Amino acid sequence: MKTSKKVLALLLCLAMLFSFAACGGKKTEEKDLQKITLCLDWTPNTNHTGIYVALEKGYFKENGLDVEVVQPGESTSATLCAANKAQFAIEAQDTLASAFASDEPLGVTAVAALLQHNTSGIISRKGEGMDRPKGLEGHTYSTWDIPTELAMIKQVVEKDGGDYSKVKIIPNTITDEAGALKEHLTDAIWIYYGWSGVSAELSGLDFDYFSFKDMDPVFDYYTPILIGNNEFMQANPEATKALLKALKQGYEYAIANPEEAAKILVNGDTTGSLKDSLELVTASQKWLSTQYKAEVEQWGYIEPARWDGFYQWLWDNKLVEKELPAGTGFTNEYLPE
Repeated sequence: MKTSKKVLALLLCLAMLFSFAACGGKKTEEKDLQKITLCLDWTPNTNHTGIYVALEKGYFKENGLDVEVVQPGESTSATLCAANKAQFAIEAQDTLASAFASDEPLGVTAVAALLQHNTSGIISRKGEGMDRPKGLEGHTYSTWDIPTELAMIKQVVEKDGGDYSKVKIIPNTITDEAGALKEHLTDAIWIYYGWSGVSAELSGLDFDYFSFKDMDPVFDYYTPILIGNNEFMQANPEATKALLKALKQGYEYAIANPEEAAKILVNGDTTGSLKDSLELVTASQKWLSTQYKAEVEQWGYIEPARWDGFYQWLWDNKLVEKELPAGTGFTNEYLPE
């Protein structure tokens, strides 16, 4: 009997030792994770789904990373990234151009395309002739008054045989595109189809739409993109590759499982902006699941000719202060195969 008690006590001691060892191993493992901050460009949406999947599924931790996702606040995501307050951030090729063309360019580089094509274009009420750029003549267009935006509108209108001076430009203060069109607050609005176009479909709006990339291939630039802080990436190439590997896993999961990925995004949103929006998020996710990789095999790939072609167009149209040499602002070297 005494022997049995001794054996039992020994077994209990061993169990406790193994338990403490396991806890200590877990703490060591978590302590060894490299901390990375990733700043979004806006509140969470389906452009970001792969990030939230990677968080929920543990892909970042599997790749040795402890990733925190933050909002840009009053600063831009690119500014925060350049200051290394966020080592990575979501941005867009068009909005980064001026930062690269300045006398003191931001120390960031695009390392992955989150969507393979520019999914933006112009939405209007159906049957009013604005299914093509020339049809904007005589109609109101709501503008953000950004030089690149207006230059793109001018080019597609004139390339289609229209007179840009006949387009009635008004300020864009719209938050609900479908509602604004229904109420005749404007005639035409620039949207990103993966969110606002899908939302218009769900609202029951009958609308026409044309995409910029279909009007002119030079406008098939990359938006959104993932950028990284140059100094951090140079000092931590393996961590950069690990982040992109985890993101690839997250986005490829979202491609294969759009409905489940939509739920993960909604549940992972800490801002409250997606509350009660599961129907829209799911519909948007299904649409964007075909756009994350589109026709390319390698997730995140940036085609040099398309990237450089858009920056050349900006220079040709005097929209940047300096001509940007080929290869400015992007790299594919950190992408997983």
